[in-house]
Amino acid sequence: MIYFTAEVRHPVRIGRSPEFMEKIQVTPAQTTHFTGDYPKCLSAKAGRVALALLVIFLLLTGCDNASYRSPDATCIGCHQGLEPASKSHSGCVSCHGGDGTLQDKDASHRKMYGPKNPSDPRHWEKTCGACHQHQLERIRASLMYTNTGMIKNIQQTWEGEDGVLYASRPEKTFDDTGKPLQLRGVTELDNLSGELYRKFCALCHVGLASYDVWSGSHGAGCSACHFPTNENATYQGGDPTVKGKWPHSASHQMATLPDNTVCVRCHNRSGRIAFSYQGLNDGNNAMVPTLDGQPGPRIASGARNLTSIPPDIHFSKGMDCIDCHTSRDIMGDGHTYENLYLQVEIACEDCHGSVSERPRLEAILRENEDALRESRSYAEPTHPGMQMVLTSKGRKYSNVFWDEAQEKIFVRGKRSGKLHESKVITGTPEHTIVGHQRMECYACHSRTVVQCYGCHTRYDQGKMGMDYIKGYQTPGAFSESEDYRTLYPFPLALNQRGRISTVTPGCQTFVTVTDPAGEKISDGYVSRFKGKNQLRFAPFFSHNTGPKAIGCGECHGNPAFLGFGQHVTTAADIEATLLCERSGIRPLDGFMVMEQGKVRSFSAITRDESRPLNAAEIRKVWQANLCLGCHADPKDPIYQKELDYGQLESCLRRPGAASAPRPGAGG
Repeated sequence: MIYFTAEVRHPVRIGRSPEFMEKIQVTPAQTTHFTGDYPKCLSAKAGRVALALLVIFLLLTGCDNASYRSPDATCIGCHQGLEPASKSHSGCVSCHGGDGTLQDKDASHRKMYGPKNPSDPRHWEKTCGACHQHQLERIRASLMYTNTGMIKNIQQTWEGEDGVLYASRPEKTFDDTGKPLQLRGVTELDNLSGELYRKFCALCHVGLASYDVWSGSHGAGCSACHFPTNENATYQGGDPTVKGKWPHSASHQMATLPDNTVCVRCHNRSGRIAFSYQGLNDGNNAMVPTLDGQPGPRIASGARNLTSIPPDIHFSKGMDCIDCHTSRDIMGDGHTYENLYLQVEIACEDCHGSVSERPRLEAILRENEDALRESRSYAEPTHPGMQMVLTSKGRKYSNVFWDEAQEKIFVRGKRSGKLHESKVITGTPEHTIVGHQRMECYACHSRTVVQCYGCHTRYDQGKMGMDYIKGYQTPGAFSESEDYRTLYPFPLALNQRGRISTVTPGCQTFVTVTDPAGEKISDGYVSRFKGKNQLRFAPFFSHNTGPKAIGCGECHGNPAFLGFGQHVTTAADIEATLLCERSGIRPLDGFMVMEQGKVRSFSAITRDESRPLNAAEIRKVWQANLCLGCHADPKDPIYQKELDYGQLESCLRRPGAASAPRPGAGG
């Protein structure tokens, strides 16, 4: 056998038949060895002739370098220094589309998806969804994308409640029982509620890109979380052709596990939970000066000035939002829910236990379980055999587990790998106080609850406003202002679970509408809710939890915690001091009044089955305050016994107390 060797400058496509391909190898050094059987009498000259003929044959049968060029060749040639999205997302054309073999920039970009963001929902089917169909079906039904619950609640508290479920875009999904569900597009909602959502609320919807908001910009679709922006949405990576340009994600590297800054991009308005969690507050006015008359150390969207408050205990320990929240909380589980509290599957009791029940556990037994699959990208993945804590919906957490050796529950940071002990409170004296069975954990452990009172919204039909869903301006523009904002004290009421919860104004709105000529159609009216014009408060978890509970005397002795707002107490009345401009007696910062010893509510608590505490319940709260003068320690054994309210009543009739006021009497 005689071997012939020829040097080639580029990889070549040679050979057409399988038999011929078997006799050709291309080495890493791009030296091509041709092997063939020739008669041993073949002369050297004949060999050279054979080699020449072979090379000619290869050229004639398709030795064209361009046909073997990488489909991303021109992409890589121009965008040198661009970060690979991830190990499993290394191609350009496979995600972005276009033609990476063409030299002309415009021609190569012509068929791109986006072109800057292939994860935009308009391209989902051909891009992200082509490989991630399971995730696509989940996010497509998720409230993060559909905003179905938000639109429903806007209809309830503004106008136009019609029993129809709308979404940011029309979608065919499934309800929480698995039945097919058709969501109608919010463009069909031709009233003030539809206008408000499309022109105000929709910008934080992940189906739309928002690149004009300082510290609040995000891309559309998957990129909203997985390709986060910096403060001004400019690229800061290693590709010089895009460096510093707007609008782009901060880097081309995928954030498989988004950090807290991603959540802040959207969750910084309304309840402001992303700020509260980190110990930040934007105050009552945007630019209130702080040290040396300068704005605070951090400026948020809308030129808001952030100052410091105590952060959530979980944040202080180094926990990210995703360390508590599961992917199903955020991306959904494939079902469409009518309210966010129905989609979220986690609860404090999952990790800390309830009054009577310890956290529930279940072992990982199969290699295809979600807890294993989801943890593959964690700093420390879970493994078969681990005893995982169950969520309130009975699914396994992927990072919360029982350590048998230490006999403790641990939460492992998904990004950090750090272990955080979760103390179990089941059976502890301060958590088994008789009468507290209905308390949500955060009713006692919230440090602050953001409350915005007197939201005045003006809708001017004579001005044009951007309809973010339609993508163009239409007649009608919104503007808003507020009267007052506070953090503490915060009111309590019954939530949708029938438990005592913190609540916040939602949506406490005074609406003014002017026609194209500037004439007022309505002037500061309060919209109808459940058949009458009334302000609303909504059950709310502020994400500002402290390890130490609020003092017992606060809830049991301060009427503001029960919904009376700022006040002055007289013999048999609780007089409001922060009054609604439309009423001389009703507090703007509350929903309860007491007149001549009678307690009544005048505002609604939104969400199904929610309500203020009634007169009998409030009376019991205040009666228990009589005990606190001597029994201030919540671990006192007296609180493990059923209270004798008859005995407490006799305290009010003791000598010298006959003329003492009896709060709530007769209500």
